[in-house]
Amino acid sequence: MKNVLLAAVAVVALVGCQQPAESSDEAAAANDVTAVAPEATPTAMVTANGTTPGTFEVTAKDGTKSQTVLREDGTYSDMDASGAEVAKGTWTVTDGKTCFDPDGDEGATCYAETAVGADGSFTATPDEGDPVTVKKVG
Repeated sequence: MKNVLLAAVAVVALVGCQQPAESSDEAAAANDVTAVAPEATPTAMVTANGTTPGTFEVTAKDGTKSQTVLREDGTYSDMDASGAEVAKGTWTVTDGKTCFDPDGDEGATCYAETAVGADGSFTATPDEGDPVTVKKVG
């Protein structure tokens, strides 16, 4: 009998300590993890054919080689065969093409890109001019 009385006192004490019940809407919002906006995850930049930023060897129609470095922040640098920087600016993907906008007033040049081949290279064809062969090297 003593144990039943202690149990009854404990239950009464617990009931007295409870806070008012939340409405069903409040409880649902508290338990709904989608109710809180997640941190925005920046989308990784890729070229029109899905290639990630890095260093690319570019071979012109006449066999001349150069390098282009694409950075994840949307900037790029072009280097000639000797490694001297010859252009820099920003790059984006617009209308399914990878576009390079050099510093200054030249305006952007956009390239349609083929899929990456088994050897890691692809062809980039500008809106005007000859296509180039591109291969990621770093």
